[in-house]
Amino acid sequence: MFVISIAALKRNTRILREVKEAAGCRLVLALKGFACWKAFSYLRDDLDGCCASGLWEARLARDHFQKQVVTYAPAYDEADIAELCAFTHHLDFNSWSQWLRFRGQVMAHPRFLGGALHCGLRINPECSTGATPLYDPCAPGSRLGVTADQLAGADLTGLSGLHFHTLCEQNADDLATTLAAVEKKFGHLLDLPQFTYLNMGGGHWITQPDYDRERLVRLVREIQEKYRVEVWLEPGEAIAIHTGVLRASVMDVFESAGHRHAILNVSASAHTPDVLEMPYRPDVFLVDSAPPSGTRLPAVVFPGEIYHLAANPQSPIPNPQSPIPNPQSPIPTRLGGPTCLAGDVFGDFSFPRELRVGDTLVLDDMAHYTMVKTTTFNGVKHPPIALQHEDGRLEILRDFTYEDFRDRLA
Repeated sequence: MFVISIAALKRNTRILREVKEAAGCRLVLALKGFACWKAFSYLRDDLDGCCASGLWEARLARDHFQKQVVTYAPAYDEADIAELCAFTHHLDFNSWSQWLRFRGQVMAHPRFLGGALHCGLRINPECSTGATPLYDPCAPGSRLGVTADQLAGADLTGLSGLHFHTLCEQNADDLATTLAAVEKKFGHLLDLPQFTYLNMGGGHWITQPDYDRERLVRLVREIQEKYRVEVWLEPGEAIAIHTGVLRASVMDVFESAGHRHAILNVSASAHTPDVLEMPYRPDVFLVDSAPPSGTRLPAVVFPGEIYHLAANPQSPIPNPQSPIPNPQSPIPTRLGGPTCLAGDVFGDFSFPRELRVGDTLVLDDMAHYTMVKTTTFNGVKHPPIALQHEDGRLEILRDFTYEDFRDRLA
């Protein structure tokens, strides 16, 4: 079961509200990172709206967040543009060719003529600061964003914003590096009176304890004062980080060639794909009756439960055929999912005792990104989704059925 803590979400959005008010900027929820719309009412007061990665996310923002809608997608078609022009507030384009294709249609729309719809262009500052190639939009030959040389001598009529998104789980120092590149290559455009907003995208880890929020505020204020533009930030992970868990049950425990395996009723591949894609390893807790092994707790706790944080000695996600390490903790176990994929593995963890069939494990920090990517691969049962209210009450939002699996593909 996915369980999301309302109290933890509100804790994060309070921090974000303080940051945006100190910086004088706008801050929206990136739906690609967190799209549990039944939680939107608890976020709405602290945020300015949502950013969408296409038409369906934009409709979700319009229908359920009901504030500003900022839309960017790598490409649109005619039907997308026709519908988006009717309600989105910013419509940002990925390439010069897309803008040329739809410029006439957009600029003729009554909402554009009346000033309710503004258009921008995603730019590529060609400045890589991240460590994971899969998440680097500034890699050579990237399909994301327009480079400075592509805009030389271009007719910019109709555009009023620039948009970059280059960060992923990064601090304000990487934003400073990126802004220097943006100013060097695109500062002459920001100086033009027609440009009124600069969208700095997401990837800002604002709610992490070690994030330099004061530096972020300074950077935003400096850019706004220098170029007289309104800055927009669109974090996703910073809103939902440390707010949710995935509760799993042990279905089987066995040994094979010296490897101890536990098969869970949840899948890394189907239910937490970011564990494999990013990659990262969740903290895992064993729910038990013995005294706790430490003071660390998961993001969501249930009354009467005692949590033992498992040792996590091996940072990379292991190859399915690699040996399980022999750490200091007593019982090293490889946690795997119930699909046929050989690499459906969460990682190697060590517990204070041997796992048994029926044990409950809590995978921490599962509310952001990986939750919006879930699939029904292999027909594995999809975990229910629940909210934990501030009074501890649990509300089941969705309990998936066979019909959900059946109807997805026909």
